[in-house]
Amino acid sequence: MDFNTKLILNIIEALCFVPFLYMLTQYIFKKLAEKHDFFSIKLMNRLFFYHLFFGAVYYTYALFNPSDSKRYFRVPDETSHSWSHFFETGTHFIDFVSYPFIKYLGFTYEMMMLMFTWVGFLGFVYAYLFFKENISFKINVFKRIDLLTLILFLPNMHFWTSSLGKGAPIFLGLMMFAYAITKPEKRLISLVAGSLLVFSIRPHIFLLMAVGALVGLMLCRHSISWQKKMTFFGVIAVILLIFQKQILSVVHLNNSTNLIADFVEFTSNRAEKLDNAGSGVNMTDYSLAGKFFTFWFRPLFFDAPGILGIIVSIENLIYLLLFGKIFKISFLKFLKKAPAHVKMSLALFLLTSFAMTFVMSNLGIIMRQKSMIMYFLFFVIYYFLAEEKGLTIKMNTNRHQPERLKNAA
Repeated sequence: MDFNTKLILNIIEALCFVPFLYMLTQYIFKKLAEKHDFFSIKLMNRLFFYHLFFGAVYYTYALFNPSDSKRYFRVPDETSHSWSHFFETGTHFIDFVSYPFIKYLGFTYEMMMLMFTWVGFLGFVYAYLFFKENISFKINVFKRIDLLTLILFLPNMHFWTSSLGKGAPIFLGLMMFAYAITKPEKRLISLVAGSLLVFSIRPHIFLLMAVGALVGLMLCRHSISWQKKMTFFGVIAVILLIFQKQILSVVHLNNSTNLIADFVEFTSNRAEKLDNAGSGVNMTDYSLAGKFFTFWFRPLFFDAPGILGIIVSIENLIYLLLFGKIFKISFLKFLKKAPAHVKMSLALFLLTSFAMTFVMSNLGIIMRQKSMIMYFLFFVIYYFLAEEKGLTIKMNTNRHQPERLKNAA
């Protein structure tokens, strides 16, 4: 059987897998609609097919370009090791997850790409739940565009979460955590599953996620008792103590005697390697604000690497315009009284951005990595705009109240 014939048969086999995923998705939608009266099955079905489209786009891209997805399929497919051999944090955890599907069920590369595309889609479902449950107002930006719809359908987010690799499952883990942390006692399974998923793939991101959640809780003055705060702090401290080796080994600091000095050396070497990997931008001499701007909003049109970079530049311009909506004094006043999950989202976004700006100097990698955390910034922006709209509605109601009372008299 020649290569082209085999490729066509594999694609057909993957397409036959779509109806099963669709029916499974409809069952999940039904259960979520029973729990949340705001859940829109129609909107989520549109998102489902939209995300599948980007799965096809990424697959086509991977056929003609280097892609980590090929490595994630090849290693379990060609290995002589047992399944348990891959049970560790980091890259091999994806091999561990993929192993039974490839070795025991005979999944092809195309089927694995489709399955991980679906996993990435579940991340958007949890993102929708996280946003919609906490923000009841509909917010329009750029005059007529619904902000939540805009956020959910941003193409760069879908592109990097629609392939076999780390992007899809870690996005799902982060959104599961965000959804569950608002009601941890009622969503313990989602909280634990999301946390374990993030920790298994990127232990250092789990560290930042835990610290971000802790900062959000500690800055929330009245809604959470000190007893609960200290309990949460104790749990996080114990977890970090137990898994410190796995977390520090990610940046090669597990045997370090001087964490700060060794971390600075590691970030310098890492940035230099990425700078020489193509699409590099020398951020060594940038100010902290310059590094943040590069990580959040570049590439822009003047430094876009190829056609993909131009498309991403359009999306980055949207990020920049949305960010401009919180660049005001009233936002600082809002933060003082914001609930814990808003402060948690902002803390997680800033902490992760701070860490990544020291090791990211390649625009291609920046485009992929920041897709993990941008939704936390979007949530803060959305909540702020909804709060402003709520205050406006309240002020307008109070303004017309005396007139209504006068007419009633």
